[in-house]
Amino acid sequence: MHPLVKETSPFNEITVYETSHFAGCEGKFRCLRFADEDVQGAMDLKDRDRVLLGYQKALIGLMEHGNPMFERAFLIGHGIGTISRHFSHKKIRAAEVDAAVVEISRKYFDYRLNNVLVGDGRQLLEEEPSKEFDYILLDAFTSKGTPVHLTSEEFFALTSDKLRPGGTLLLNVMGRPRNDRFIAALATTLKRTYDSVQAYSMPTERDSDSRNILFAAGEEPLRQGLPDGLGLREFVPEEGHLIRDSIR
Repeated sequence: MHPLVKETSPFNEITVYETSHFAGCEGKFRCLRFADEDVQGAMDLKDRDRVLLGYQKALIGLMEHGNPMFERAFLIGHGIGTISRHFSHKKIRAAEVDAAVVEISRKYFDYRLNNVLVGDGRQLLEEEPSKEFDYILLDAFTSKGTPVHLTSEEFFALTSDKLRPGGTLLLNVMGRPRNDRFIAALATTLKRTYDSVQAYSMPTERDSDSRNILFAAGEEPLRQGLPDGLGLREFVPEEGHLIRDSIR
């Protein structure tokens, strides 16, 4: 691993490094990492449009599968801008709370789109018109995990107001399909707002391992069947407690 920069912002401890090995492949890769050491973004320097992270491939696959003709999306969590870059022909607005992350995406990961708003994703989403987006995507992390105010019943009611009829809320969070208080609570809270809540698990070596869990919530389920190669396993979450703004 060859470090390029290490920076402490008000929100994150940020490291950018290069490596010749990534996800079992050899080449030349540049990665963004926070203090928890999870990779938040990765770029193949020989093929800069390639999507490397499995959960990002899965989110893109769900978006293209669920509504291939979608026009507008709002992303909370920018990283290095992989999903915005992939959908550069769409109308994408991205919210990123950490200005340092945005600057690093431009300086070290060649991000050129002018679509990133700096600030709290929930507050920025509140300023958007009702019934504006086909997709709202939550992919925001701190060292403590997904910010609590982005997982509450009140936040999900806000997302429902901003989605067009037939629109879908997609979430990427960390957890386990079973015996996970947070995942159970998140599913239960989503069901208070959305008629359909689907949960998907990314693969891990052991069942006990924490992994990316993806949720898709909307008026109706996504189209039946999943595209090949996404690595997703659908599961039925357990019942949990309700997450409210007043209980943080």
